[in-house]
Amino acid sequence: MGNAFFVVWRESLEALLIAGILFAWLKVNDRSGKGRRALYLGLAAGVALAFLLGWALVSVQDELTGQALEAFQTVALLLAAALITQMVLWMHHHGREFRSRLQGELSRAQERAGTLGIAAVAALAVAREGAETVIFLYGLAQSGAIQALALGALAGLLAALATAWLASKSLTRLRLPVLLRLSSVLLLVLASSLLVAAVDRMIGADWLPALVDPIWDARSLLDDGTTLGKLLADFSGYRARPALTTLLIWSAYWLLVLALYRRRQSD
Repeated sequence: MGNAFFVVWRESLEALLIAGILFAWLKVNDRSGKGRRALYLGLAAGVALAFLLGWALVSVQDELTGQALEAFQTVALLLAAALITQMVLWMHHHGREFRSRLQGELSRAQERAGTLGIAAVAALAVAREGAETVIFLYGLAQSGAIQALALGALAGLLAALATAWLASKSLTRLRLPVLLRLSSVLLLVLASSLLVAAVDRMIGADWLPALVDPIWDARSLLDDGTTLGKLLADFSGYRARPALTTLLIWSAYWLLVLALYRRRQSD
């Protein structure tokens, strides 16, 4: 539930920020009101596209069985981990110019295609966030706790609406850039846990060798079968008895993320 809450909160908040940026630009540059109506249609279309992707994923899963289903779910976990990592690194590199880039896209779209261009920019921007959310949630759903996942997603959406409202009204000393930076770190931790879950599946299906299994046993310190241990395992990928392959891939992930983070920071 906590993972779903966090993912939906972050993605929904970004979608709301995008909508706010586009609305603010149109409020100044669109006197007729047609652009804002196109914006609303585009936002609705973006949400609809995200739901369509969710329906497609579930429909494909229902048609698969055995190893084909296992492969599909494993790929979904890997894709979710990759998308989270790419999103965080992209925002780290382009976050400061995000507003100007988005407004520039909207201006060019309006010049080329009028209100249809505005609707397209809004739909694609929101659909991207929504598609990422759908894939993340599908990856998290592999744990099987669907009811908790749905409650966490709903709570995350409500929290995102509250966060955006508080920020727009300046009712608190809410600092969105700080919140987004902190959430970026937590998202990377979550991505690493999805990667570990995918590796566990591949080892269990004999698609990857375990090498040494386990490389240590930390159940006396914190068993990942207990409530606290499972919570930590679901969020961070903690394993009390990890295989060497899992540990190596997890370490390689963090080394790669740190290298890309420093590279982009120096650009």
